[in-house]
Amino acid sequence: MAKTKAEKITSIEEEIRQLENRRRQLVQEQKVQERKDRTKRLCRRMGLFESLVPDTIPLTEEQFKTFLEKTVMSDHARRILDGLTDQNTPTAPAEGAETAAQGNTPPAARTAHTAREGGADADGGGFTRVTGLRPYPCSKQGRTYIPQ
Repeated sequence: MAKTKAEKITSIEEEIRQLENRRRQLVQEQKVQERKDRTKRLCRRMGLFESLVPDTIPLTEEQFKTFLEKTVMSDHARRILDGLTDQNTPTAPAEGAETAAQGNTPPAARTAHTAREGGADADGGGFTRVTGLRPYPCSKQGRTYIPQ
């Protein structure tokens, strides 16, 4: 039996609605998976960090934050990290490569390179103050600080 144009339009609109709902569902599943992957990565890395530097375990959050600021953001650590990230550049384009080409560097990259580009920080301490940190709960490793 032939459908009228109105029935065809209704049928297509229903199909569009179903596809939009499926798209929203897939986007939500992707976000959930990304959060799970991030949590797993953070727990693994902090576990590795604590196994390599067990003296950091009894530190308070503020002491640990200060330790990271003074060690990880040193010029020596910055050169090591830059060398490691440069090794990854030819094999996979960096996330946000389009915006970097336009001069729109992501906030994390701006903060990380401040010490190298501008010399010592404003208070003359020789390291860049890491801002935008928030506590992040990790079920097996306690709490640690990560960039937002």
